[in-house]
Amino acid sequence: MTKTWLSLSVVVGLFFMLAAPTWADYQAGVNAYKRGDYETALKEWRPLATQGLAVAQNNLGWVYDQGEVVAQDYTEAMKWYRLAADQGNAAAQNNLGAMYINGKGVRRNYVQGYMWLSLAAKQGYKRAVSSQGQLEREMTPGELAEAERFAREWKPKGK
Repeated sequence: MTKTWLSLSVVVGLFFMLAAPTWADYQAGVNAYKRGDYETALKEWRPLATQGLAVAQNNLGWVYDQGEVVAQDYTEAMKWYRLAADQGNAAAQNNLGAMYINGKGVRRNYVQGYMWLSLAAKQGYKRAVSSQGQLEREMTPGELAEAERFAREWKPKGK
């Protein structure tokens, strides 16, 4: 029992030692973004996004979506939003839904848009709840049923 507890303590300790720089780097990017230093934010977030950190992936998607520092590139924004959304990140799910609804970087698709908004709304993401209500008025009952079915069947990647 003592050996198992010691092993678990070492694993947990290593996790926190390795995770601390990641979150510090992420926060450094957030602070830089808030100051308007988008280049530094991008430098902090890109490696984290490449390593699979969902919040960094969503933020990188936002940078490409808005065209800050980098040329506006909806296809690249979609890529990063999708990676984060597939992990269950509510903000990325909302942003991905908006991309489908507006046809940015992808063919306009209200069913896919509603599905992603629905997933974000289930996590309490308020903007998604509002957008979902507006979109419902544009969709047929069949489209709504299909989107709701897709949302029910969706599973995060790697889980």
